[in-house]
Amino acid sequence: MAVTAQFRHPDARWGVVVLAAICAGLHVWDLPAAAPFIRDSMAMTLVQAGALLGVTQLAGMLGGLAVSLLAELIGERRCLLAGLAMASLGSADGAVAHSVTTLMASRAIEGAGSILIVVTGPGLIRRHTPQPRINTAIGYWGASTGIATFAGLIGSAAIAQVASWRLLWWLMTAITLAPLPLVAATLPADQRRSASGAAAARRIGATVRSVKPWIAGLAFACFTIEWMTVVGFLPTICQHNGLHGVWPGILTAVVGGLGAVGSIGSAAVLERGVPVRALLIPAFAAMAVTSLPAFAVNWALVPGGAILQVTCVAAFSFSGGAIPATLFRIAVDLAPPAGSPPAAIGLMQQLFNAGSVAGPALAAWLVTRTGGWQSTWWMTCTFAGLGGLLSLYLSERRLGIAFGPRRPAVAAPLTSSPRTAARRAGCRPPRPGHRPGAGPSRRSGRGRTAAAGRPGRRPARSPG
Repeated sequence: MAVTAQFRHPDARWGVVVLAAICAGLHVWDLPAAAPFIRDSMAMTLVQAGALLGVTQLAGMLGGLAVSLLAELIGERRCLLAGLAMASLGSADGAVAHSVTTLMASRAIEGAGSILIVVTGPGLIRRHTPQPRINTAIGYWGASTGIATFAGLIGSAAIAQVASWRLLWWLMTAITLAPLPLVAATLPADQRRSASGAAAARRIGATVRSVKPWIAGLAFACFTIEWMTVVGFLPTICQHNGLHGVWPGILTAVVGGLGAVGSIGSAAVLERGVPVRALLIPAFAAMAVTSLPAFAVNWALVPGGAILQVTCVAAFSFSGGAIPATLFRIAVDLAPPAGSPPAAIGLMQQLFNAGSVAGPALAAWLVTRTGGWQSTWWMTCTFAGLGGLLSLYLSERRLGIAFGPRRPAVAAPLTSSPRTAARRAGCRPPRPGHRPGAGPSRRSGRGRTAAAGRPGRRPARSPG
């Protein structure tokens, strides 16, 4: 009988799940720096290169709820392991591809593996993380996209300069296989599933009919439309403003990494009990405020304008980092009582990926119609405002979720007046002027000590 080793550190279980999420993100961000080299080696058109960039997101846009059904039937841990294996297999298939069609198919396999990971990860974190550490764990999960952006852009740009893009694909195969034994050794096996497919479908249907996952998912889409557009086109914008060589890729990686820093920092704020809306609404407002100078100003006419623009975009990414961490934190608790938590996450992930696909396309259309990047702030500010409005619905009362420590109810004061204390005890309050412990009043003829004999008389004198 195989024995599963259990790591003693309390953060080990959620740590390996976050590691798997970073690997899933690397399968998206390994391509942008390698795309020009792939185009040259395969005589790929610009349209085909664009499709290659979007095919992994398309898998997530279409497959979130299907993955949630699979998780209900076979378990989330098995889905996570299968996702890592599929992403690694797709990367290996791409490394040996010699046609555009084969490479497209390999990217679709990578995307299917990634969506298996990102749909099941939050539920596994929720189930296997001690309650005091959940906010921190989900904060790191929300930061996984920014970490993958930073590592993927930096690593792929460096490798593409000195070696073939196929070597990068083989490295991705090995990197994605690495967490497999860690997940198998750290996470307990899934519980035995006795429910039928029809029962699982009913739970998913109940979740889809609930309004809360839709509101949270649409707010998530508003975020990713902005973030993916700005970060995705940042290298092109930098080159337009006079930055060339490796600098556009490095600066884009730093901007993506700052989003991860914002996500991790928001976990500490949630731990203090700050409400969801108090994080989401200021974050959306900050994204609007920082995107306005980033794109409304023609930085090409300003000395050193490229660096100033990247600074605005860096603030944009950092402030927006609170949004994915907060929304992933509530996602694990959004399913109704008869619903499916994986379905709530899958629905949100589908809307997130829809925004990832639609955002860059919408921005490209807008830039083409207006003739410059200066119009991009119309889109970023519009979706930031819409995301803020959707966040108004996500109150703690509607969600039934509270974060962090809560103050206990205020107890009654330890000291109070005798009349107040008597009323609380249900007794008759003493008359004014009465001293507690003085016994009955003089008017009754009582109040003498026991040594005084009968009440109201002097004690008899002893003989002699």
